[in-house]
Amino acid sequence: MKQRRRFGFSAEQKLDVWRRWKAGQTLHEIGRAFGKEHSSIRCLVSRHGGIAPAVRRRALLALTQREREEISRGLASGSSIREIAKRLERAVSTVSREVARHGGRPAYRASQADGEAWQSALRPKRCLLSINLKLRNIVASKLILDWSPRQISGWLKTQYPDDESMRVSHETIYRSLFIQARGALKKELLDHLRSKRRIRRSQHSRIFKDGRGQIPEAISIRERPAEVEDRAIPGHWEGDQHCRCSMHVTVIEITAPRDRAHIGFWLKVIAVKAVVACSVATG
Repeated sequence: MKQRRRFGFSAEQKLDVWRRWKAGQTLHEIGRAFGKEHSSIRCLVSRHGGIAPAVRRRALLALTQREREEISRGLASGSSIREIAKRLERAVSTVSREVARHGGRPAYRASQADGEAWQSALRPKRCLLSINLKLRNIVASKLILDWSPRQISGWLKTQYPDDESMRVSHETIYRSLFIQARGALKKELLDHLRSKRRIRRSQHSRIFKDGRGQIPEAISIRERPAEVEDRAIPGHWEGDQHCRCSMHVTVIEITAPRDRAHIGFWLKVIAVKAVVACSVATG
């Protein structure tokens, strides 16, 4: 059986894939747009943990391809390094290092030199959690306890208020989990995230529209039995509780059709007990 030849994605196609992914399209929808299986899209997306990589840009002070072509033409015509640098308005040492780095005067080629320079410019910065072993162990131990990354980040600020090296943002923790190429946190820790997702989904995804903020198997208040309407027992009352730490008193508002005076009496008793307890505790 003859196998079909597989073609990768071009740079423009990759940008379009990430644009569609950030817009909330599913893997199947993106795959149909490119005429590919959803597994091919997933392979591209999961490699970066569902987080679109930053668009690479050439440094402002780096030599451009046009300047390298000018260097190549100057070398072919026999011009000196100083003359070429003067025409480009560049330092002589910059042109000299460029020529020496890419084969010297006889072997220098502009297109090849530009491609090699673009690849050598890839210097990925090491992740904070891969450098700080103590911080990484603490984060991993809290994730095992089912703490969220935001909880861990906030706890570190209060636990180590004077140690800046023991700070990490929740976004860094998420990226270290989703992007396994960082080599900071183990893949098994993903199971302790509340969402249980292996890759990051866009905020525009239908996952958040359908399930986020919903209580599973929730029972609507409209389904309460009819006998609740007469509020014959305390459990059928409607109440709100407001805590005011500055007053050291818990204020309770209860709506009931009758016996308001009786309820108010017990609320006063509760408030007095709370004030006495707070006075003893702080005195």
